[in-house]
Amino acid sequence: MNKKKARASSKTDMDEILLPGERIDDLERNNFKIIQNPARFCFGMDAVLLSGFAFVREGETAIDLGTGNGIIPILLAAKTPGKHFTGLEIQHENVDMAQRSVRLNRIEDRVTIVEGDIKTASADLGKAAFDVVTSNPPYMLGQHGLVNPDSAKAIARHEILCTLDDVVREAALLLKPQGRFYLVHRPFRLAEIITCLKDHRLEPKRMKMVHPFIDKEPNMVLIEAVRGGKPRMTVEAPLIVYKSEGVYNDEIYDIYGY
Repeated sequence: MNKKKARASSKTDMDEILLPGERIDDLERNNFKIIQNPARFCFGMDAVLLSGFAFVREGETAIDLGTGNGIIPILLAAKTPGKHFTGLEIQHENVDMAQRSVRLNRIEDRVTIVEGDIKTASADLGKAAFDVVTSNPPYMLGQHGLVNPDSAKAIARHEILCTLDDVVREAALLLKPQGRFYLVHRPFRLAEIITCLKDHRLEPKRMKMVHPFIDKEPNMVLIEAVRGGKPRMTVEAPLIVYKSEGVYNDEIYDIYGY
């Protein structure tokens, strides 16, 4: 399953904030909800797993690069005691949707959605300004398999508006010394990811592979890297999504909050 089985909320007076084609889904955390538009690109399991892998400590600030509809900063605000969460997104329609989700949850004091380009994030928002950076970036290279390179889904999935190097470079510049970068990506690019991290002085410290089933190869990798950290990486026990067809392992239920 690529999309979270979010429970659609009942009709409320907040439905007036919806635009045509949008819906409100229940995130099962702190009564938080999120506005989504299936025609644009609903968040998937990768974003939820990243929110479970990352941690923002009390008093810390975090930024999510390429935040889409704001799912990661909203989930981190629900799951962690961090002080403030920023979501950076280049597509105006997504920014508007994410900002309405923030207002819907009444968390404007903890979450801010900013319209901007990942490639100039540190210049726009300040170098060494954050304790934590997260990102669920486009996985696919360039034009590979593209049908419509201008569509919202294509921009979310393919490196059209930014590359892996753009994301890692800006993460390193945005982080304070010893700040933490949390990334979810595809294992087939793991060698490139680690090389890129080290090129920008982000030292990989934790890695967890995600397998759909125990006998299947991993289809996601979660990585924590530290700005200026010392070389030593822990490979954590793998996360197995399903115990049988359509039945999650207990760890997945814990991450989702069911």
